[in-house]
Amino acid sequence: MTTVQSGSGSMVRRILLGSQLRRLREAKGITREDAGYAIRASESKISRMELGRVSFKERDVADLLSLYGIDDVDEREALLGLVREANKSGWWHSFSDAMPNWFQTFVGLEEAASLVRTYEVQFIPGLLQTEEYARAIMNLNRPGLAEEEVARRINLRMRRQKLLEDGSGPRLWAIIDEAALRRPVGGPKVMKGQIQKLIDASELPNVVVQVMPFRFGGHAAESGAFTILRFPDEDVSDVVYIEQLTSALYLDKRDDVDQYIQVMERLSVDSQPPDTTPDLLADIRKDF
Repeated sequence: MTTVQSGSGSMVRRILLGSQLRRLREAKGITREDAGYAIRASESKISRMELGRVSFKERDVADLLSLYGIDDVDEREALLGLVREANKSGWWHSFSDAMPNWFQTFVGLEEAASLVRTYEVQFIPGLLQTEEYARAIMNLNRPGLAEEEVARRINLRMRRQKLLEDGSGPRLWAIIDEAALRRPVGGPKVMKGQIQKLIDASELPNVVVQVMPFRFGGHAAESGAFTILRFPDEDVSDVVYIEQLTSALYLDKRDDVDQYIQVMERLSVDSQPPDTTPDLLADIRKDF
């Protein structure tokens, strides 16, 4: 299970930099203990650096590159530049007051992903929600929230959606259980608008929406909702995100990820084909 420092730059860039440092160290046959000694740190600190679970100091990376025999100016600058990029704060840090630390990690991963595959059983995925639907959910989950905080959280959700609208972000493949489509969150008017947004989104070139219908019966995702994030760099492994009431799990061990990928593939096959989604959603919309 991945654990990270919240609010410390780009997790994905840290993972990428850490994996490159690990390869350089292993190529020289240098132990983590010796590498730690070179930068006045422990063996466990080197391990955390190589896993991308801590922020990097440029001086430490420069010392490690010297230890690993990296003398080429361009190669050193490329890696040191990655340190600076990894330590930059993303746009979402300006919304840190509107989300818990564990969710900041997800937003950073979502921003860096090339593909987001999600299965939702109770609610419409956040990247596809209307403002009215999002407000209704927040009022249900946290009825005591001040209006200003609700507005900040909605603004954050809408800002995340710009990744899809302008085509600069990941591709989204969403499988939505029919239960989420028929649950009247916010009332008929809100649901009509929400389902219309799903119809519009399903026609975007970077979005696939499928429906898991009631009539299929039991299916592979018995464990509930989850999201799989895939990244453009092969050195960064897929991450499975599972949200809980007051925290979240980030799974990146190969065996764990593979099981969730198999479930997602099964769901994709068993759900309604994507080309039938607009008509199916239009029929459901009539029921509100």
